[in-house]
Amino acid sequence: MAAVMTERLIYEILSAVEEIPEGRVATYGQIARLIGRDKNARLVGKVLSRAEYYGKYPCHRVVNHAGRLAPHFPEQRHLLEDEGVKFRDETHVDMKKYQWDGT
Repeated sequence: MAAVMTERLIYEILSAVEEIPEGRVATYGQIARLIGRDKNARLVGKVLSRAEYYGKYPCHRVVNHAGRLAPHFPEQRHLLEDEGVKFRDETHVDMKKYQWDGT
């Protein structure tokens, strides 16, 4: 069954993203699991790509499962570095050190 993008679902995703503390990152899949939609990591990404229409959320704190930055979000690295997040290389966050545990 395909996920339907409702306003309620959008705000569930954005509310979960809002919980990620400064200096930490979460994955798209982690956010999907937090809202009870384990298989909807791509939907999370789609919502975050349009988050500016819903207000100000720390979407820069969400990366893929390997810690890779979003390819079409050039400010993401700078925003994370401003919060003290370190990188393994040019495009990957050190997930062992900076991944949020969700609590």
